[in-house]
Amino acid sequence: MLQTATCIAIALTQTISALGAMPTGTVERAHERVAPALCVVNYGLERTNPATGQVDRSSGSTLGLIVSPDGLVMVRGHMQIENLQPFNVRVVVGQGDEEQDYPAKVLRKPDNVNVLFLKIEPPTPRTFPHVTFARGVSLGLGEPVMAFGLLGDTFDNARGVQGRFIGSILDSPRRYYGLDTPVPNGFIGGPCLDANGRVVGVVGYDLTREQGGDLYARAGYPLVYQSDLFTRYIDNPPSETELTESAEDAWLGVFTQPLTDDLARYWNLPAEGGIVISTMVDGSPAESSGLQRGDIVTRFNGVAVRARQDRDVLDFTKLVRETGVGNEAEVHFLRDGEPMTLTVTLVPRPTAAADALEFEDDIFGLTVRDLTTDVRIMLNIGPDVEGVIVRRVKSGSWADLAQMRPGAIVLEFGGIPVTNIEDFEAAVERMAAERPAEVAVFCRVGQRTGFFRLQPRWPAE
Repeated sequence: MLQTATCIAIALTQTISALGAMPTGTVERAHERVAPALCVVNYGLERTNPATGQVDRSSGSTLGLIVSPDGLVMVRGHMQIENLQPFNVRVVVGQGDEEQDYPAKVLRKPDNVNVLFLKIEPPTPRTFPHVTFARGVSLGLGEPVMAFGLLGDTFDNARGVQGRFIGSILDSPRRYYGLDTPVPNGFIGGPCLDANGRVVGVVGYDLTREQGGDLYARAGYPLVYQSDLFTRYIDNPPSETELTESAEDAWLGVFTQPLTDDLARYWNLPAEGGIVISTMVDGSPAESSGLQRGDIVTRFNGVAVRARQDRDVLDFTKLVRETGVGNEAEVHFLRDGEPMTLTVTLVPRPTAAADALEFEDDIFGLTVRDLTTDVRIMLNIGPDVEGVIVRRVKSGSWADLAQMRPGAIVLEFGGIPVTNIEDFEAAVERMAAERPAEVAVFCRVGQRTGFFRLQPRWPAE
């Protein structure tokens, strides 16, 4: 108990010290300007068990930040992750007698920063209080900052401010500002201001790999997402289905690992680092160019590659992505210890499973997705296999009673070949029109194939 009390006292001391380092009047003026743009976001939450397809629903709430006069709202990205989808979203703007509740729609989530955008849909047009971000601002180690957020239901979601210091700066694979101590949950997604009162970013946490984190994962540590990471989405908001301004990521089509010092010694190579190609995707630019498994990339597009630890691989991935679709890149590599060079032309990154289109069949209870490159690699499925993969099975549905489960690949539905979502949707519609007593679904499950027999009980016409 004494240890806990001591920790709290230290945290309070740090908070007071950070705010005390601000110029006189800065905190008060900042609060007057920023607090009206803070809002409460209430929503339903649909959670899908990937193993069983079972869908559970609950409710939640989080801090929202209004970032445009027409009601664009930014929230923390954890509100929407794989197997977790929000619905019936409502945004509460203002406090006390001025409090107003509005419906909002969820926009497509950016894939390079863990934030999510919502769009308020008022019954009549209105201008909302909002914050404007300063751009191109750098923060220094030890610099005091202000974090704004909600104090929670116990305090009627009063708007509050806490002070922190920039406790760390990381430059790879992009610039990160780490806070010296965590912030309360109600402050995640809230604006961060510097000592001059400029809104320089928002406070957040990166996703873990289990939650869908990828290129820029620095999970588990409170970060300041500087405004340059997301202001392009404020200037050109995402739509409900696609990002309106998003340069395509270039793709090489390899799985890699770093050339660690141990590997370098084993292969009698200098311990200078590099990227070891462990797997190549069939038909990828890497395969077409002549690269082979086991090649060690030492320079890419004029940039030396010196990866020696797992985290260094992210730098190489970022280098490839930012080289640009359609551009040629010169690749220097070692093959059996001998230096070689070739040129590769990069193509757009294939659609990932998380971005693939879904079709929800309300008749038989199946939700399916097209087979994407990453799923084929994960399940070791060759390009000769065509079909759709089952994403969810509705509990109690005819598909559930036939013991169909997520992960099954539908090859035929009712005797109709299925190569994509459009084929599957057409097959479902045909079965609904013909109303057979049994629908045979030919599937691949793992390395085996077989039939599931759906026996629908059609309602009387």
